[in-house]
Order: sequence, then C-alpha cells, then structure tokens
Amino acid sequence: MPELPEVEVTRRGVAPHLEGRVVEQVVLRREGLRWPFPPNLNELLSGREILSTSRRGKYLLIHFEHGTLIVHLGMSGHLRVLPEGVELKKHDHFDLIVRGGPEGRRVLRLHDPRRFGAVLWHANDDGELEHHILLRGLGVEPLEDGFSGALLHRETRKRSAPIKQVLLQGDIVVGVGNIYACESLFAAGINPKTAASRISRARYDKLATAIREILAAAIVQGGSTLRDFIAVNGQSGYFQQTYFVYDRAGVPCRNCGAPVRQIVQGQRSTFYCATCQK
Repeated sequence: MPELPEVEVTRRGVAPHLEGRVVEQVVLRREGLRWPFPPNLNELLSGREILSTSRRGKYLLIHFEHGTLIVHLGMSGHLRVLPEGVELKKHDHFDLIVRGGPEGRRVLRLHDPRRFGAVLWHANDDGELEHHILLRGLGVEPLEDGFSGALLHRETRKRSAPIKQVLLQGDIVVGVGNIYACESLFAAGINPKTAASRISRARYDKLATAIREILAAAIVQGGSTLRDFIAVNGQSGYFQQTYFVYDRAGVPCRNCGAPVRQIVQGQRSTFYCATCQK
C-alpha cells in the first residue's frame, strides 16, 4: 500500500498541474471504489477553481472554495497527469479534467486495479475538514513541528502493545506505515516486539529522529515501488534500494551481518535484526 512518502510524492507531482486551474469535467467510469463516488461530483466541481493541494497522512486533499476532494490510493492505486486523448487502460476509473495554464487541458487520472482507493467529497457546509470520519482520528504529522520523542513517550505510557503496532495505528503519529516503521525501528535500534510503555524518553528521541529522516529521504527518492506504485510522471520510486531490513528476511544485516528476521504482527510482516535491535 502506498504510504506517506508515496502520497507526498504524488501530491508534489500533481500540484503544479492542478493549483489555480479550473475543473472542466469529472469522468467516473464505475459507481465507486472502496466507497461509492459522490453521484453529483461533476456538477459539484465543473467550473470551479482548484485553490491548493495538501496531504493528511495517506490522504491527498484537493481544496476548492466550497469543499475538499479527498483521494486515497488504496493498495494499488496511482495518479497520473496526462494530456487529453491518452488511451484508456483497464482500471482507469476516475478523471479530473482541468483547463488553464500554458499546457492547456490536462487529465488527472486514477488507476486502481484492486479498487481499494477512494474519491470522496467533503463540503464546507459539512463542518471542519479535520472532523471528517476518515481524518478525525489521525495523529500528528511526523514531518511537522508537533512530532517529537517527547510526544511518543508521553502518549505511550499506558500502551502495552508492541511499538511496531502502536506506530501503525496512526492515532499518535500518522503515516508511518509498515515499511517505514520497520526501517525507523531499525535505525533507532529498537526491537519491534518491545512494549511501547517500556521504551525510554531517550530511545523515543532517537525513534522520532529516525522517522523524520527516513520519511524525508524516501520522499526525495520518489518513495518505494514494490508492486504498483509509480509517481505522477510514470517513474518508479527507488527508496527500496536502500532498505536495511524491510523485505530482506534471511539476508545478512547491513550493520552486523546477522540474518534479518521476519515475524508477523497484526497480520503484517515485520522485519528486524535481533542483534542490532534490542
């Protein structure tokens, strides 16, 4: 599933083609994906200017004067910005056609083979965007000022679950998915099975730093492409080439040479080095 870096790479890729442009048409080629498409989306958005784009966790947000389009890539989705007339592929389910700018019309196209993605609408009349059912339980953004080791330490004093599981829940810090949780815990030297409440403030300081640095590096490298993810320009990310533990079960640790281990936590694979992570 695309994680925070992949969604941020996508946002940065689409922003120059969307912000300040006017929607000409919305094309829906099925009734919905994970949830139904808003049935009147074309009427809601046609003729409206896109003011800005942002991201909340793994959700791409496209802001209009009267509301926000919420886009989630699901397990296999990706967005492309294309010129008009590009031939449709199977699983091209949604087009946002915009006009304006020197390049003329452009098509923001969502391709989602597994159909676990989402395109939803939140009107300003429905209340604050942060109270939307998909966004209201999200924790702090790991690349913003509110995230720190102190926050992790304070919010985990009553959490007996393993730290890897706590990171994935997203209610303390958002967007640290499976790949980047494994890599961050390795960088901080913390065993993923350790109860969150047993980790010291000093070790949480190291973990917060590792999360920030790894997510930032992944964004610079275009995210991770393991199966389906590609950036808006059609290129694959290459952060996976620098993994220390994720998807490297049985391979010698890059630090100590011991074999990387793989276990299952909460139905997700966890990769770690038992020698380097205490």
